[in-house]
This record gives sequence, C-alpha cells and structure tokens, in this order.
Amino acid sequence: MNNIKSVFSIKDLENLSGIKAHTIRIWEKRYDILQPMRTDTNIRLYDLASLQKLLNITLLNDYGYKISKIATYPQEKIPSLVREIISSKTAKSHAISEFKMAMMNFDQELFFNTYNWLIAEKSFKEVFHQVFIPLMNELGLLWQSDTITPAHEHFISYLIKQKLLINTEKLQILKQTKLDKVFVLSLPMNEIHELGLMYLNYEILLHGYKTIYLGESMPIENLKDLKKHFDSIVFVSYLTVQPERDILDSYIQKMSDELLDDTTELWYLGRMVEFIKKEELSDRISIFNSITELVDWI
Repeated sequence: MNNIKSVFSIKDLENLSGIKAHTIRIWEKRYDILQPMRTDTNIRLYDLASLQKLLNITLLNDYGYKISKIATYPQEKIPSLVREIISSKTAKSHAISEFKMAMMNFDQELFFNTYNWLIAEKSFKEVFHQVFIPLMNELGLLWQSDTITPAHEHFISYLIKQKLLINTEKLQILKQTKLDKVFVLSLPMNEIHELGLMYLNYEILLHGYKTIYLGESMPIENLKDLKKHFDSIVFVSYLTVQPERDILDSYIQKMSDELLDDTTELWYLGRMVEFIKKEELSDRISIFNSITELVDWI
C-alpha cells in the first residue's frame, strides 16, 4: 500500500477536478484559494484537503459563484454553501466528486452516504446512468494518467459491484414476463472488466427476460452447452480489452461457427467493437456502441 497516493501534483488536481492547471495557478496567485506545499525544486504538491476544497470550489463555480467572491469566504462557508446547493438533490457533479473523495480516502462510509443520498431521490437505473457510468469513464482516464492507482480503481469498482448485485437480486426473484428468448452473458478468456456486463444483466432482467450470467473468462466451447437447455439464445459479450485486436475477427468468426444458427444471436459491445470488421458479419450478429444503445434494442 506504500504506493497509495495522499499527495498530488497540480496535474493530478487538473485530472480530478477538470480545472486546468493553468487556471489553478491563476486562482492561487490572485485569490490564494489553495496553499500548496513546495518541494526543494519549487514543485507544487497538494494534500487531500486541498483536493476536497478544489472540488467544492469547482461545484460553486459551476453554479455561478465567482472565484473572486468564493475567495473572500471563511474556510467553513464553502462546504456549507455546497450543502445548500445539493439539498435540491440535483447536483450530479457533486455526487461524482464525493465518490472520487471516497475512492481517494478509501472511505466506505462516504461512498454509502453519497449512494444513499442519491437513491433516496433516483432509481438505481438513474444513479447508474447519470453517475456511475460517467464516474467509471473518468476513472479509466485517471488510471491511464497515473492520477489513481489500481488499488483506488478496485476499491470503488467493488463497492459499485456490491450495489449492482443487491439490485440484480431483487429482479432475479421476480417471474419473467418475456419468454421468447434467453440472454447468456459472458466475457472472453482473460477479460476481467466485468462491471459493464453486470449492469447489462440488471437491465435485461429489468426488461422481464431470463438471463444466464456466466461472467469472465468463458471458453466458447462451454457456451455451446447452453444450447442443450434453451431454444432461443442471445449470447451477449462485453469486449473491453480482449480479444486483442490482431485475433479479434478470428474470435468473432469462431463464436459464429460454434454458436450461431437460426435460434441464436450474438451481441457485442465494449471498447474493442470498433475494430471488428462489420461488412461480412451475419445478420444475426449485432454490434452496439454503448450500453444505452443495446438497452434500447432489447
């Protein structure tokens, strides 16, 4: 855990807040809104309290408060104003900021408090689409830029998965209302990014269908077993990093050869689908560019 970040560069603050480093420097110089630490070579460094303050200031600024005015407020007034704004429960950006702080501090209590605040006013589907999907998209960029560590990403992903599982179970105990097809959800071998597929499972259940959730690293030959049990199957796969680009089309072809017939369909989405050669695909193979696009197709 020695690599866990508790001190941040100005570039980290830019990545986490969305405020350009140049603007942060100007705000510091003109309004003294942050007081960074300095290395021996005069490089700015910031602690978690500075990050929290900048996220709060960003929200106030988004709601029309001028930086010159915010700078005159006593330290305790900024969080107070933020609480007033979010009392309307419409500040999506605040929820994302709070989840980021929960992640940076490994703070489960803050995660649960923020989630409970959201779910008191919104459905789980709304929370996932409006907050969790944008949050996870941001986390991917933060991880790529070394602003967060894998430990941060795993911590917040696990908590989101917990909420997904709880809400999925509520649907699993209900009787299916649509019986024309069964959805089988799986990931290719060595694909471990499961969160998107888990949410699709929730959405398909919400639409009244039966799902068979098989999860990560599922060999194609094992998927064939499902055809012995169900007559009409849609095989859904979420391709985030696997299969690798040079074997992607051969993988799609193998799935087609092994699984596709007049009673089955293959549905794909995820980051890798943009590299699939679509011109020669069967009309029983569907490619989706987003979760929303697939859900609308169900």
